[in-house]
Amino acid sequence: MEPKVQISLDLTSIPEALETAHMAVRAGVDWLEAGTPLVLAEGLHSVRALRDEFPTHPIVADLKIMDGGYLEAELAARAGATHVVVMARAHPSTLRVVVEAAKDYDLKVMGDDLGAEDKAACARMMEEMGVDFIIHHVGYDERREIKGLSPLHELADVVKAVGIPVQAVGGLTIEQAIQMPKLGAPLVVLGAPLVIDSDAFKPAGNDLEAILREIVTRIRS
Repeated sequence: MEPKVQISLDLTSIPEALETAHMAVRAGVDWLEAGTPLVLAEGLHSVRALRDEFPTHPIVADLKIMDGGYLEAELAARAGATHVVVMARAHPSTLRVVVEAAKDYDLKVMGDDLGAEDKAACARMMEEMGVDFIIHHVGYDERREIKGLSPLHELADVVKAVGIPVQAVGGLTIEQAIQMPKLGAPLVVLGAPLVIDSDAFKPAGNDLEAILREIVTRIRS
């Protein structure tokens, strides 16, 4: 697939998320993500606010579903999400019902391998269960404890294991993020710490829109 650029709105208030989303859209970002901090702080009202403000943009609800999969996916869809995130470490029944809900509510499912011991095998399992995208993910706490840990360490194995699009998340530099499509991960996500301050969960930098525009231009070129 052609590269897509997604901004993860890992913020804690709807007004700040909308302001940042407008900057991102002006800069050419394709997908908007209601990040987990935003959903925790503001609930699915944040997804609804993004949908009202951006009626034609894909919106990812990063609910990190672990249980109650059908209901959570249904609620996200009713709030206006087009994509929902389910965790590979959930029980297989949860993955199955999220995929079922996605068919019923015209959603796409993103399967997140965070915490998996064998991420390539995990990605293959999720593809076989019907998810649409793989999120190859090194977590916030994990990479703070294990310095230098990066999605790059297992990315090639994950990409090779599946035939569906892959997104690499967690601790990438801007230069690494820009290279993701060339490494087989065409869904490029920009969040903490690239454009969101990973300590304060606030927009990073003095001219975020210019930074985003440059990143988008380089990815597409």
